[in-house]
Amino acid sequence: MVKRPPAGSIPETPGSYQFKDAEGRVIYVGKAGNLRQRLSNYFQDPRNLHARTAQMVLTAESVEWIEVRNEVEALMLEYSLIKQHRPRFNIRLRDDKSYPFLAVTVDEEWPRALVMRGRKRKGTRYFGPYGHAYAIRETLDLLLRTFPIRTCSPNKFNEHHRLGRPCLLFHIEKCSGPCVGEIDDPSYQQLVKDLIDFLDGDTDEIVKRLDADMRSAAKELEFERAARLRDRLASVQRAIEKQQMVAERSEDIDIIGLADDDLEAAVQVFYVRKGRVVGRKGFIVDKVEDLTPGALIDRIIEEMYGDEPPLGVPKLLLVPVDAADLNTYEEWLSHLRGSRVQIRVPQRGDKRELLETVTHNAKEEFVRHRLRRAADHNSRSRALTELQDLLHLPEAPLRIECYDMAHMQGTDYVGSMVVLTDGLPDKREYRRFKIKTVEGNDDYAAMEEVLTRRLTAYIASKDEPIGERGTRPSKFSYPPQLLLVDGGKGQLSVAEKVVRELGLEDEIPIASLAKRFEEVYLPGDPSPVNVPRGSEGLFMLQRIRDEAHRFANTFHRELRGKRMTVSSLDGIAGLGETRKAKLVKVMGGVNAVKNASLDELKSQTFLPDAVAEAIYAKFHGDPTAAPPGDVPVDVRPSPAAMVQKTDATSTN
Repeated sequence: MVKRPPAGSIPETPGSYQFKDAEGRVIYVGKAGNLRQRLSNYFQDPRNLHARTAQMVLTAESVEWIEVRNEVEALMLEYSLIKQHRPRFNIRLRDDKSYPFLAVTVDEEWPRALVMRGRKRKGTRYFGPYGHAYAIRETLDLLLRTFPIRTCSPNKFNEHHRLGRPCLLFHIEKCSGPCVGEIDDPSYQQLVKDLIDFLDGDTDEIVKRLDADMRSAAKELEFERAARLRDRLASVQRAIEKQQMVAERSEDIDIIGLADDDLEAAVQVFYVRKGRVVGRKGFIVDKVEDLTPGALIDRIIEEMYGDEPPLGVPKLLLVPVDAADLNTYEEWLSHLRGSRVQIRVPQRGDKRELLETVTHNAKEEFVRHRLRRAADHNSRSRALTELQDLLHLPEAPLRIECYDMAHMQGTDYVGSMVVLTDGLPDKREYRRFKIKTVEGNDDYAAMEEVLTRRLTAYIASKDEPIGERGTRPSKFSYPPQLLLVDGGKGQLSVAEKVVRELGLEDEIPIASLAKRFEEVYLPGDPSPVNVPRGSEGLFMLQRIRDEAHRFANTFHRELRGKRMTVSSLDGIAGLGETRKAKLVKVMGGVNAVKNASLDELKSQTFLPDAVAEAIYAKFHGDPTAAPPGDVPVDVRPSPAAMVQKTDATSTN
């Protein structure tokens, strides 16, 4: 464990600090406006630190620091050190793919357009990134009809220059033929400039010029040239349609959308230039270090703009939450851009809607990322094996059940049971419970009731004759090979109590997953199980816990919605849903039914007299009640009257 440096040796200046392990490897890099104040936070009782921070401090053997002049320099130094050392306790951003860009090699004698991936190089203008390479090729195919610059490799260009014959692209008017001198250098450079301007979003001027040239050629009776210009104009307009207009034409904006849990985050970035979406990028963040939402935004901004960004730094950056060190990052980005840059959380209007769209994309990508892991057979096998080893199970948990509770201030209390079979959700085995014996807000008692009902049913199913179980298995006839409860030590103790009282402690293993630190607890052990972060086993436990939470909340909302839409006509004997709907429709509303006289209700041919009287009695009192002092008599309709009423109904 790292020891605190001598008192007074840590400076009170801005800088970057590095924790190192016993081998001298940098395991964590941070920055601070005041090094002494920041580092003092690490040298306290490890029990007061976040679990991941405590693990880093216990692993480190020494701490060093580098002083700089201001916080912006500390930020730049921190970023360069993270890039250099890749510390294990700093968050890691993993691109979910290598995104393709549309690139123009402006440093070549005859610049060319092509699809490029990987590292960026100087002398090349990049546009994008695009979600798919085919999207670039479709756009480029349209643009080459208007800006016919070359797309061939240097070897092919030199070969056709030597032969003195252009390639097929020249003949179909998708290349201006610089290899054979069909276009001079100034004209070719103008084509390249127009293409770059168009990709930068300056489309209006190009459209106006093409339209004017087309009309001028038509007036001069140069119809073939006018037709070519018309086709070029149509190609440009189709390319413009592919770029969605989302902001004012003068606005350059980057929008960051975020969806995360305690271990990972999915980030989506939309690039808007001249008011149009010109590219997007996504990556997954492995949250190794303990970060607030604002600090996570700080790390994402560093990653996006630390190296030379392909589309430059925009005037405005929209984020879901304020950066933790807002002023420092605005100053740093302004330095990179050369003019003022703002970082904002939009509160209303078009920009708020735009951020919500990007955030929705991040949530969808997060779901897809999890599904890709869940659908991988090898990942599931590793997860089950890891859980067997880490939780000391007698066999791989091919059937895992997880339980969760949901309520609203003690009302509409429900429980959920979700099942993973062979690592996959088995929705036919899901079960929902209405809590029957618990009053008020008591999750422990509710959990005890649900587990008791489930396991008691399992015990009862074991006593069924084999023939009956073989014909129609009980819905609780299969025991879990791992029973997981959502919560910490309290919920675990409840599960342990139920299993022990039912005599199943040797048959059903139990565990709990606490959401705060994603800690797994086992009976009889006060310390959490060391399940490695990012492991397939922990991911599987998270997934079933989240599914149990979702399933319980869905059932709770369903019950709450039904309770809040209860009609005053409910609970009347003989008045079912169909008859109630027809009565409300015929009489013109519920209030009309409540105010109707007994004769009006009895006049409805589809309504038996007994039901009409029950409706009237609910709102006006019993019409058949005898006056005080009189002897009650039986006023129910005679069978003959019922037959007569039925006949009248049928004739109508």
